Amino acid sequence: MIMKVLRMLISLFLLSLVIGQLPVIKVSASSMEGIPAKYTSEITYLVGKSVVKGYPDGHFHGTDEVTREQAATMVGRALGLNGQVRKSAFPDVNERSYASGYIQSAVEAGIIKGYPDGTYKPKSMMTRGEMAYLISHALDLEDTSDISYKDVNQKSPVYQSVNLLTTAGISEGTPGGYFLPGKTITRTEFSLFVARGLNSAFKVSQEEDLEVLSKKVVDADFLNVRQGPGTQYETVGRLMTGETVSVYKKEGDWRFIHSGNLKGYVHSYYLLDKPQGNWTIALDPGHGGRDPGASANGLVEKELVLDVSLKASEYMENTGVDVVMTRQTDWYPSLDGRVALATKNDADAFVSIHANAFASSATGVETFYYAAGLSNREYASVKLATFINNRLYKEMDMSNRGVKNVGYRVVKHNPLPAVLTEIGFLTNETDASKLKTDHYREAAARAIAMGVVDYYNWKE
Repeated sequence: MIMKVLRMLISLFLLSLVIGQLPVIKVSASSMEGIPAKYTSEITYLVGKSVVKGYPDGHFHGTDEVTREQAATMVGRALGLNGQVRKSAFPDVNERSYASGYIQSAVEAGIIKGYPDGTYKPKSMMTRGEMAYLISHALDLEDTSDISYKDVNQKSPVYQSVNLLTTAGISEGTPGGYFLPGKTITRTEFSLFVARGLNSAFKVSQEEDLEVLSKKVVDADFLNVRQGPGTQYETVGRLMTGETVSVYKKEGDWRFIHSGNLKGYVHSYYLLDKPQGNWTIALDPGHGGRDPGASANGLVEKELVLDVSLKASEYMENTGVDVVMTRQTDWYPSLDGRVALATKNDADAFVSIHANAFASSATGVETFYYAAGLSNREYASVKLATFINNRLYKEMDMSNRGVKNVGYRVVKHNPLPAVLTEIGFLTNETDASKLKTDHYREAAARAIAMGVVDYYNWKE
């Protein structure tokens, strides 16, 4: 009998190590050990409101992962929900569980919905994405902004919740511009988010009360963002070609910038002016469908130029320039149909992308325009061709065959400033070996996109 009682007491003690699961020894913030010094104010605030309770060993255990039932309990306490143990809407939540009352109250308040199969999975570890959903609904957040993360795009199911949380100053993501929505959340992290939600004094600032001086576009394969204005400072993140940044301060040749939630210093040499107008470029992948274009050295022109065009479109959209594609799949629009698609969709310039074929010795890049005289449209075409070609031969590390006046139909019979660029020769082994690689396809796309940015900056 004594052994049975002893085993029961040991079991109860072990169970009490879970947050709030059973009545625990009262531990004050002043006596609790293991609270990160950086976040003492936030966690002490939560302890004082009985939202966070310490473990019987007197430690905070900030690195422990938080389960979904623990998260519901903490949020329930923060909101003052009814925590009376009772049956919930979820079959996998034991009605005698310490969290059942808070879970059911959160359901009734429209804060928790559970999984599509009708379960709550109370013992599963909560992810940062789930946390964003829970807290944004618990606090009924409404304001959003253009803040973004590299690993949470607009199609992500947690995009709205993450944006709400960041806009409210409750989260600022992780170094490098990431949110890590699938990563499990720790007691420290969860405590910070709850504290910031309850007390605006703990919120993180996204703008540092500075005015935006200008908008710029990154003009480098990648650009390190540093903690201070110099290469001696630690790198906190990285930006890629075409990304748009807001400049807040100038310190010599360095600029303090924000991009999404990433903030820090970059060298001004790698920044271009961001076109300010509402520009729309038409990108025309040559050939397609029944017309394969040139074929040589294991490459088919229609496939190659479609891949490069789609990549160029992504670069363009990052700069804030709208894109009209004459084709996004393997089909054949007529030559006049390509121009019609561009004009119908209010494009203001036209770039047709091709790959060359001739003798095996022929190599390099070249770009064509058409001008019978020198009208404004024709002059703009010359400038567009020059900007693209000057970047293209350098990025592709190929010979520069120059900018030429040729009457190809899509550039001659076109009301828009229009060019046709050839990104290399399929019939040349060296050119073809480059065009087979993703590295050089990205380089071609980047050159075309940034040449277009140069053009729009010239137009402005």
